[in-house]
Amino acid sequence: MEIHTRQLRYFVAVAEELSFTRAAQRLHVAQQGLSAQIRQLEKALDLVLFTRTTRSVELTAAGAALLEGVRSALTTLEAAVEQARVAQRRESDRLVLGYLEGAALTLTEPILAAFRAQHPGVTVDMRQFTYEEPAAGLENGTVDVAFVRLPFRADGIRFEPLFAEPLVALVPSAHRLAELPEVRVRDLLDEPLLGAATTDPVWNAFWELHDHRDGRPAPVVSRSSSLLEELHKVAVGVGVVLTVASARWMPFPRVRLLPVADAPHNEVTVGWRVDHETPLVRSFVDIARRVRDANPELVAGLEQPDLDDCTLPLHL
Repeated sequence: MEIHTRQLRYFVAVAEELSFTRAAQRLHVAQQGLSAQIRQLEKALDLVLFTRTTRSVELTAAGAALLEGVRSALTTLEAAVEQARVAQRRESDRLVLGYLEGAALTLTEPILAAFRAQHPGVTVDMRQFTYEEPAAGLENGTVDVAFVRLPFRADGIRFEPLFAEPLVALVPSAHRLAELPEVRVRDLLDEPLLGAATTDPVWNAFWELHDHRDGRPAPVVSRSSSLLEELHKVAVGVGVVLTVASARWMPFPRVRLLPVADAPHNEVTVGWRVDHETPLVRSFVDIARRVRDANPELVAGLEQPDLDDCTLPLHL
């Protein structure tokens, strides 16, 4: 049985007007087409809905019974459609932005300011994630776009690079390496290491220096969910940790920060799902790209930082 809402609306109009002529005028359709639709409805339902004479149109008992239910069904359908439209309007006026600790550092504020200026009616819902979820909500689709650090498992995710930050090692202030001006990767390979509280093998391989270990497992002694947790563990001598240069903006007692001269830089990007590239997502990515290109001094300060300058930037 195939019934269209148009036929039901036509039926209600005829039932209320008790005239095909007046119903056709009310619906702004041809009377012949209206009559054909009612006949099709009666055939689909296997019911006679109207008794017709040359002078009058009357509802049958079946038609009268159907009318009440159809009115209710059409009212419910219209309400549901309106609710869906409201939900869609709300969704189009909202962008969910995922990020890890630090987000895009000093580029975060100008990117968000430029986005809000271009989209004053859009709410940016910011959601912070820990090391447990390096994709910052992109993998499971709980965010629209995210500031993320590569690498991690990235099936179905695209990226726009913003900057690449140098790596540093955090060691206890009494550690044998603490007085060196810098260290190299080989200096860290046998150290008890603090890893991240994630099961993402790509993320762990990068931060645990797997490419330098000739297949040997990293001596991970503990796993953490945040930089603050790592700092506490380093301070009490649990292990050392590989992190990024912006960690200097969180000075911590009994922790020494050492540049790692030959380590790869860590790339910070804007990420989004290829199956969710909405107009707002495209606009956010375009704005992030423009802000990056318009602020070479900020990018240079992140890629070639002064590690002795621990002053927290005003807009972080």
